[in-house]
Order: sequence, then C-alpha cells, then structure tokens
Amino acid sequence: MKPIIILAHVPSEPVTRGFVPAARRLGFPVVLLTDRLEEQQETFSRVPAAEAPESILACDVFNPLSVLEATLRLGGRPAALFSNSDHLQTSTALAAAYHGLPGKDWTVALRAKNKAEMRRWLRERGVERVWHAAVSDEQGLRELGEPVPLPCIVKPAEGVASEQVQLARTHEEVAASCRDIWRARPGQRVVLEEYLEGPLVTLETLGDGKRLEVLGGFRTHLSPPPYFIEKEAWWGTGLTARQEEEMVAVLRAAGVGFGACHTEFVLTASGPRVIEINYRTIGDSREFLLDEALGIRLFEQVLRLHLGAPLETMKPPAVAAGIRYFCAERSGVLTRVPTAFRRVEDGLTLTFTPSRTEGSQVRLTNSNRDYLGVLRGFGGTEAALSRAFARIGEELRWELK
Repeated sequence: MKPIIILAHVPSEPVTRGFVPAARRLGFPVVLLTDRLEEQQETFSRVPAAEAPESILACDVFNPLSVLEATLRLGGRPAALFSNSDHLQTSTALAAAYHGLPGKDWTVALRAKNKAEMRRWLRERGVERVWHAAVSDEQGLRELGEPVPLPCIVKPAEGVASEQVQLARTHEEVAASCRDIWRARPGQRVVLEEYLEGPLVTLETLGDGKRLEVLGGFRTHLSPPPYFIEKEAWWGTGLTARQEEEMVAVLRAAGVGFGACHTEFVLTASGPRVIEINYRTIGDSREFLLDEALGIRLFEQVLRLHLGAPLETMKPPAVAAGIRYFCAERSGVLTRVPTAFRRVEDGLTLTFTPSRTEGSQVRLTNSNRDYLGVLRGFGGTEAALSRAFARIGEELRWELK
C-alpha cells in the first residue's frame, strides 16, 4: 500500500499523538520527512510501534524541490501528502500538486503564512480595509508614505505563537518594537497594522475543495497588552448568523477551501475583522479538545480529505468545553513540575498536561511559548468547568530557580 507522507519540522504533539496514529488507524503506512531527523527519531522511539511512522527520513522540508525528490525516491505518487506545520504548507501543497494529489492551493498557503501578503490580498479585493504596512528595516520605517495609526500592532510577517507581537502606543514604541524583531532576525519583514478592539474569536473549518464546513469556534481570552498571550479559551462563539457569514466570506475571498483552517477574528463595533488565517488545524492542545469533546475524529477527518474523500456533513453536539494555559512569569530552571493526569468527575472530563519537564530551562518570551502546562475539559456546563479549572489551578505547583 502506498504511504501517507507527512512533512514535519520540530516534534509536535499533533503529529506525534494525533496525525501519525490516525494515519495508522486508517490502515496506511506513514513516512515522515523532516529536517530534524534525530529529534524526530528520539521522539518516536518512545511511541508504540503501531502508532509510529514506518520510516523517518531526512529532508529539507522547507524546499519543495527537496520534498519532490524525496517522494520520487520513495516510488513516486504516495497515497497523500500532508503537513500540520505553519511553515510547511506551501512545500506540501506544491509537492501534492505535482503528484496530482488532493491539497491546498500553494498560492493560498503562501499568503496565509505571510501576514503582510494576506492583508494586501484582502485589501485589494475590498474584503477588509484594515490599515497595514510592511517594512524590513529602519529606513523603510522612516519612508512610510503615511502616518502609522496609534495604537499599532507590530509583529513579524511570518511569526507564530504570538512571538514578538506587541502593542505600540507611540511612534517611539513602534520603532523600538521593530528594532527588537530585527535584532533577532535582521531583514525580517515586519507588519504594522491598526489595533482592533473587541472580543477575540476563532473559526474552525474543514473543506474538501468544494464545500466548506464550519465546526464552530472559541472565545479566546488574552493577557493584557502590550503582549497577546492566549490564557484560556471556551468553545462556542455566540456569533450571529450574519457574523459567521461575513467570516466565511473572508475565507472564501482568501481562497481557503481545502483541509483544516484555524482563523482568528476580532468582533469590532463595525463587524468581524480578521487577525490571521492559519491554514492548518488549531493548536495549543485545542485540537485534542475538539477531537474528544465533539466526537468527530478530527485527525482522521483531516487526513481523509487529503486522501480524496468528500467532506462529511458534521453536526457537532452542543457541549461545554474549555482550556486554560499556565504561563511562566519569569525565566529560570524548572525544579518542580506537576504530574499529568486525566480524570472524570461530576460529569466533567479533565486532562492536565505539563508543557515542560523538570530541569528544563525557561526563557521568557511573552508569547505562547511561555506555557508551563495546559488544562482542558469538557462536559457538564461552562460554569462547572470554570469552577473545576479554578480549583485545580490552585492545586498545581511549579518551581523555578
């Protein structure tokens, strides 16, 4: 049987515990292509053989030509080509297109990854009029042809996990935030965009290239500015039918229509405005929450689309579900970490997973990279889950030195 080929960068839980086991449950052998061979081999050495790839091969997965060469060496057209990485959607889409496999439009994948390009594309089509600009150095910042509106969001054009995303309230803070990004990565394209006020919600969709299905979304609570760390999220957006239609129209205009997509919107006074389009499943353990709480076999569903199956009509049940993230408040070495658990009590299914191990070094980034642990739950009511989260949160203890 031809394999499902999965492209991966660093080891990640969605691939290790989600997509690879799902592919094996579907009856397919799995080949993992990665530029982090030793890390991936070490990670899967701790996984039962029945849930691991048959082979893990070294490949420059950021280079579509290297990916194509690797697939040809494996015998040509695989059963499917897939990646859940933000960074690798374009490579995967190009390789899938070469082999005539179901996949994403590579131009849409490229724009989704590049926040400046996505803003430009939507603006040119009159879908959204959010002010934005992209600069790559201080001279470009000085030569902007129009004043930067304040307050302003400053972020890397191809950033992930809210890294180096800041709110700047003065032009001096805008310049300082840009310099912070360029100090870490000289020449990095930086996006400046107007600050959108209002609740943050997500829209989770699946598509087969013809039909786009909305699974629902989360209401996301963030840390206070100037940073934007996701602290907790609750399933259920409370959107009106019109608001949801407006959001889907944005996705259609962006070209989104195949596979999984996780999109973030702000519900402003003048309507929903897109923050970013992530052409993959939602992350930070929320994909596991959806898989369990909605009972939709999310990982299998996504892979089936890449295998060419039509999108199933799904009617996720009305269910209370939420997630809470515990963040480091300073840098240091972890000398105590709470133990992982899964328990069912009073109709609630509660799962806690530490994000770091004892002895690991914590370097504060003021982003989602600062997570120390994740608590997720579903069942009962949202109020009951919230009370359980508060109680368990008091019990969990970390020590940093």
